[in-house]
Amino acid sequence: MTTETRSTPTPAPDPDLLYSEDEEALRDAVRALLTDRSDPATVLAAVESDVPYSPTLGSARAGGAPSALWRSLATEIGTAGLLVPEKLGGAGASTRETAVVLEELGRAVAPVPYLTSAVLAVTALLGCDHEDAEVAGALTALAAGTTVGALAVPLTTAPGGPPEPTVRAAADGTLTGRVTSVADAAAADLLLVPAQGPDGPALFAVEAAADGVRTERVTPLDLTRPLAHLTLDGARGRLLATGDRAREAVDRALLTGAGLLASEQLGVAEWCLAETVRHTAERTQFGRPIGSFQALKHRMAALWLEVASARAAARNAADALAIGSPDAPVAVAVAQAYCAPVAVRAAEECVQLHGGIGMTWEHPAHLYLKRAKADELTLGTPGRHREALAGLVDLGAP
Repeated sequence: MTTETRSTPTPAPDPDLLYSEDEEALRDAVRALLTDRSDPATVLAAVESDVPYSPTLGSARAGGAPSALWRSLATEIGTAGLLVPEKLGGAGASTRETAVVLEELGRAVAPVPYLTSAVLAVTALLGCDHEDAEVAGALTALAAGTTVGALAVPLTTAPGGPPEPTVRAAADGTLTGRVTSVADAAAADLLLVPAQGPDGPALFAVEAAADGVRTERVTPLDLTRPLAHLTLDGARGRLLATGDRAREAVDRALLTGAGLLASEQLGVAEWCLAETVRHTAERTQFGRPIGSFQALKHRMAALWLEVASARAAARNAADALAIGSPDAPVAVAVAQAYCAPVAVRAAEECVQLHGGIGMTWEHPAHLYLKRAKADELTLGTPGRHREALAGLVDLGAP
């Protein structure tokens, strides 16, 4: 009689939701830079200017040398290359560190192309062959911060099997098609374009200034994250990946972007909560700070609990992506399904408890409300992520 032996699956490690000393040091550096050069009042003045895009958002294509803010953030602090391997000029860090940067960028609603260039574009390239000179060169340029990249998909595209590309690739590598609502496309130097080629899906690199490339700026709800429609008319592309590898590279970029977007939403919510607490502690009515009234205390306490839970969800997603956990899609879906509504609710409470002042241009609260609402649609709505989560854990339709 033989006894059947079964291997016991190795349990996944417990998530690490705490911040390391290095992560806190990175946070301090990024927060100090943003406080000095991109505080909410500065961002508010920038989006009200006649310049089509904020002067803090610069690239070689948009006006010569990169802007001072982007140069300091991307190059001097080195955040643009956090996800890039050291051998290609990056820091060789993980999504945990990148999440810390996005928390601070969300807290400042900073109009920089970090999510689009340092996360989406970099992660898509990391899914290609690093030994390929084209891929390695693009990663090195993005890590240096001298090149701004953009993944040419609509900003609302969710992970979990991106739709069939709207761009067609000919056998000679020329691309034709149109992609709508691409974030930071007008400021990008390098476009990563998913396309349908003669032999299936493919991913191409296209110089944004090349012949046959046209960007049409559109006015987004969130003026701190510019959108543009991208039209390719016989533009020359350089092949990066084909087949399943191209499809998986794009989907991995979308998954990573969605997971790290939760940290940006956390930063938005944290600023709104802190600003609301500050305001209600200073504004008096009937001889008392309005924050001492029980009804407002309860509202802010409930919001604090939601923000604390959002922090746990966002950190769990960043940690799962960092360690390559097989449960990363579940963690990302949970984070997006929870953090997006919390950011919106925190921004709405900020406006409400400021007595409606956030509906005027004089206070930056409306910037956070618009960022939160736009982020709620970015890389999949909460409903889309709840639906994905139900499928991932075999719950059926939500």
